[in-house]
Amino acid sequence: MEALKGVRILDMTHVQAGPTCSQLLAWMGADVIKFEPPNGDATRGQLRDVPNADSLYFTMLNSNKRSITVNMKNPEGKKVFIELLNKCDIVMENFGPGVLDRFGFTWEKIHEINPRIVMGSIKGFGSSGPYSDFKAYENVAQAMGGAMSTTGTPEGPPFVTGAQIGDSGTGLHLAIGLLAALHQRDRTGQGQYVEVAMMDAVMNLCRVKWRDHQRLTRQELSEYSRPTAGLTATPRAGNDSGGGQLGNAIKCKPGGVDDYIYVVVQEAVWDGLAKLMGAELDMPGLVSDARFAKITDRRANQSEMWVLIERVAAKYTKREFMAILNPLDVPCGPIMSTADLADDVHVRGRDMYVELDHPQRGKWYNVGMPIKLSASPAKITRSPTLGEHTDEVLKEVLGWDDAQITAKKQAGAFSAPPKTR
Repeated sequence: MEALKGVRILDMTHVQAGPTCSQLLAWMGADVIKFEPPNGDATRGQLRDVPNADSLYFTMLNSNKRSITVNMKNPEGKKVFIELLNKCDIVMENFGPGVLDRFGFTWEKIHEINPRIVMGSIKGFGSSGPYSDFKAYENVAQAMGGAMSTTGTPEGPPFVTGAQIGDSGTGLHLAIGLLAALHQRDRTGQGQYVEVAMMDAVMNLCRVKWRDHQRLTRQELSEYSRPTAGLTATPRAGNDSGGGQLGNAIKCKPGGVDDYIYVVVQEAVWDGLAKLMGAELDMPGLVSDARFAKITDRRANQSEMWVLIERVAAKYTKREFMAILNPLDVPCGPIMSTADLADDVHVRGRDMYVELDHPQRGKWYNVGMPIKLSASPAKITRSPTLGEHTDEVLKEVLGWDDAQITAKKQAGAFSAPPKTR
């Protein structure tokens, strides 16, 4: 039995933040009906690598869903939307501010149509506050949520992260909120409105930076490799660990762009690591070196410590150095490129890079389900082509017959009106 079997979701979301959420719920067994305008989710055609086929941008965010096209500018299309609202447990949207309201479907109206339905909404900055009417994208959310100002080197410009914490990170937050609201609905019989703002989600993911922001009012941040005296905001700290233990990215042989290993120097492993380095560098006194004797000493002299570790690492590839450090219980990991990960036995063994087939584009890979449920493991299927399940959904969910479907099609409920010259 799938974990969310029996839960039906009307998914009006597009691009990345909302589809991340609904795909995750679909992987857990929810019946996700992707409710698209006649021209489809814009990402179907963005960054195409195969002509006339749905892009990877779309396919990698919309697996396990069914697609129905509905023209919400047509009165008959709006009627289809209303009927589906009455058959679903969740409706999701991530339109710009006020878009759904202008169609005549405020949260109050949707709640009136189906008091049990839970509505999930993703906005750049939420529905309240002076920023509520602003548009947001991934990097805008990272900029305004505190991520960019704390990412990069102290002397360099702020950087965005490679992880899509603004879009996909917000989608994960929404999934948690929707499941909580469903749980409450099952107790009370009433649905509710669940909102996640991208800026808010990024702030939450930067939680340790807020920890450091407040520590700065009382003390220097001794774990940072740069001076922090007098700062009023959490600084950029390069590859410092940002935690109680020291950590950094160490260059390995042969010195390519990804030939690094991240090493965390815990207090408990220092003696073993110091003995290793002492032997490799012909420095037998390193174990008792006063510069590194205690963690406070290592923090004060961490730049010198990293230089010594890197001198050892320069003799080995990142994998070889990991094999040397692991028996010493030193937390470490090679910097894994996308090429490394795509061919990694651990990744494949955990079904985190899954091959699928698509009628338009052929073989392709999707990132797998990161949440492993022992009694209901995810079975990942391909994304739908545009409108592929329109008739199926109308028959199965709404109970329509062929004559009803044909009449609605002729009335323009599912397609865009012909262009006039």
